[in-house]
Amino acid sequence: MTDIEHGLAVLSKNVKLAPTNPGVYRMISKNGEVLYVGKAKNIKKRIVWYTKFDQLPTRLKRMVALVDKMEFIIAENEASALLIENELIKRYHPRFNILLKDDKSFPYLMLDESQDFPVIKKYRGKKDKKNRYFGPFANVIAVNHVMDLMQKVFLLRSCRDSVFKNRTRPCLLYQIKRCSAPCVGKISKEDYRQLIENAVAFLSGKNTSIKEELSDKMIKASENLQFEEALVLRERIKALSAVQEGKTLSYADLKSVDLIALYRENSLAAIEVFIYRNGQNYGNTVYFPKQVEDASNSEILEAFISEFYASANTPKEIYISETIENVSFFEKALQTKICTFQKGTKAFLLEQAKKNAKAALERKMSETATIEENLAEMAEVFELDKIPERIEIYDNSHNQGSYAVGAMVVATPTGFDKKSYRTFNIKYTTNTNDDFAMMQEVLKRRFEHLNLENKPDVILLDGGLGQLHAVHEALKDVDLSGIHIIAISKGPERNAGKEFYHQQGKPSFELAYRSKLAFYLQTLRDEAHRFAIGTHRKKRAKSIYKTTLDEIEGIGAKRKKDLLRFFGSVEDIKAASMENLQKIEGISKKTAEKIYKYFHK
Repeated sequence: MTDIEHGLAVLSKNVKLAPTNPGVYRMISKNGEVLYVGKAKNIKKRIVWYTKFDQLPTRLKRMVALVDKMEFIIAENEASALLIENELIKRYHPRFNILLKDDKSFPYLMLDESQDFPVIKKYRGKKDKKNRYFGPFANVIAVNHVMDLMQKVFLLRSCRDSVFKNRTRPCLLYQIKRCSAPCVGKISKEDYRQLIENAVAFLSGKNTSIKEELSDKMIKASENLQFEEALVLRERIKALSAVQEGKTLSYADLKSVDLIALYRENSLAAIEVFIYRNGQNYGNTVYFPKQVEDASNSEILEAFISEFYASANTPKEIYISETIENVSFFEKALQTKICTFQKGTKAFLLEQAKKNAKAALERKMSETATIEENLAEMAEVFELDKIPERIEIYDNSHNQGSYAVGAMVVATPTGFDKKSYRTFNIKYTTNTNDDFAMMQEVLKRRFEHLNLENKPDVILLDGGLGQLHAVHEALKDVDLSGIHIIAISKGPERNAGKEFYHQQGKPSFELAYRSKLAFYLQTLRDEAHRFAIGTHRKKRAKSIYKTTLDEIEGIGAKRKKDLLRFFGSVEDIKAASMENLQKIEGISKKTAEKIYKYFHK
C-alpha cells in the first residue's frame, strides 16, 4: 500500500467516526506530528472533502500521504470551534496550515475616568472594565497621531501620575499650548472634565458640535479682549479642522469596519488591513501569510480571518476584497457581517487597500531578493556547505558585571525571525566581567535545546579570536557538522566597515569596505547588540524597581500596585508617614510599620 493509499484509507475510516457537529479536527502523522488543524461546521462533511484526492491542491495531497490518524474536538458552536482551532495552531504550528508570520497585539487609547484629572494614554494588553478604551489602532504611528491631536485640540495632560503629583510649575507643553496644566491648578476640575467629555465625544465620532462650541468661545474671548485665550482657541479649531478636512466622504460613514485585501504574486501573498472606527482611519498594517503556494484565495482569506480575529477585536463589519466559501460560518463565529463589493465607494476603498498590499509585497520581494544575494555571497566567501537558511547571532551585555545577559537573534532568507529570539540570564558564570565565560555559558545552554527544527547553519559572534576559541571549547562535545562559527570584530580604529572576520583554522580577513555583504553582516551584529542592550536595560530597571518594594515582607503585587497608585512613586512612599500609609485599603497598622521601617532603617 502506497503512502497516498494509506492516507486515504485513514480518512475513509475516520469519515465513519467523525461527528456531524461543529468542531475542530487534527491530521497526525506516524511520528505524532500534527500536520494540520482545521475547523468545520460539520466535521464529517469536511473529512469527506479530503477523500476527493484529485480535487485537492498539491500541498494537501502531500499532507494526505502523511496522515496516519485523526483526532476530533466537538465544539459548542462556530465561535468555540474558531477559538479551539487558533489555540491548537499556536501550540503545534502545523506545517500544512496557512500561518501568519507574527501575532501582534494592537494599541488602544485608554482613559481612566476614576481620576480627578484623567489622562488618555496608549495601552496594549488585557482590558480592565474600570477603564474606557478607544481603538484598535493598526500601528503606533496611528495612535501617536491621535495622541498628538488630544494635546493640540483638547489640551489633555500626557504625563505620568507620579510626575503630575509632584509638579510645582507648568511644564513646556503648557507653554506651547498643548496642555491645560491641571497639575498646578491652571484649570478647574470641572473645566478639565469638560475637555475630557469633548475628547471622548471626538473619539466616539460624536464631534459635530465641538468645533462650533470652540468658535463661540473664541468669539466671546475676543469680545472680552482676552486675546491670548482667543489665540489658543483658534489654534485648537485649526487642528480640529485639519482632521475633519482629512476625513474624506469615502470613509466618513464607516463606524466600525475593517478592510481586508489580498494580493498574490507567484507563491507569495500579502494581506493589507485598514481599520476604521467612527468615521476615522485608525491606520493600516500588512501581513505576509506563510505556506500559501497552492492554496485558493478563499482558503488564504479564511485562514487569515481565523487567526487575525483571535487576537484582534471584531468590528461590526468586515469588508473583504473577494468572496470566501464559508461566509456564514465566520459571521456566526465572529458575530459580524462580512461583505464584498463590485462597485461604489466601498469597492474603491478595497481596491486601494489591494494596491497597498501589492506595493508591500513588491517591497518584501525586493528585500528578500537582496538578502538572498547576500546569503549566496556569504556562502561563497566563507566557504559554507550551502546557502544559510538560519543564522544565529550572539552578544552579551552587562554593566561592570551587573545584570549580565546573553542574547540570541535569528536571521533567515526572509529577514529577522523575532519569534525565535532568545535571552539568557547569566546564572553559572561567577565572573560576569568575563565575556568569554559568559558566551560559553550562553552557547552551552542554547545547544542543550538543539534539534533538527532549530539547528543553525551559521553562528555569528560579536567578538574576535578569543570569543571564537571560547565557543569552540564550550561546544567541543557537540556535533557541529553543518554548523559554521564566525566571529566578527572591529578593526584597529574600531570603524564600522573595517571589521575582521575569523573562523577556526582559517586566516582572518576583511571584506571590501562598504560592500553589500559587509553591510549585511554589520546589520546582523547590530541587531544582536540592540537586542542584548535592550534586554539588559529591562533587567536593570526591573531589578532597581524590585529592590525598593518587593523586598518588604508582606508586600505582594496587589499591595505594591495600590501603594504606587495612591502615592505615585517610590520616593513618595518613602516620604509617607505611618498615618498616610494606613489610608490605603488593605494596609494595616502592622504592614504600615514594616514599610516605614524598611525606608527608615
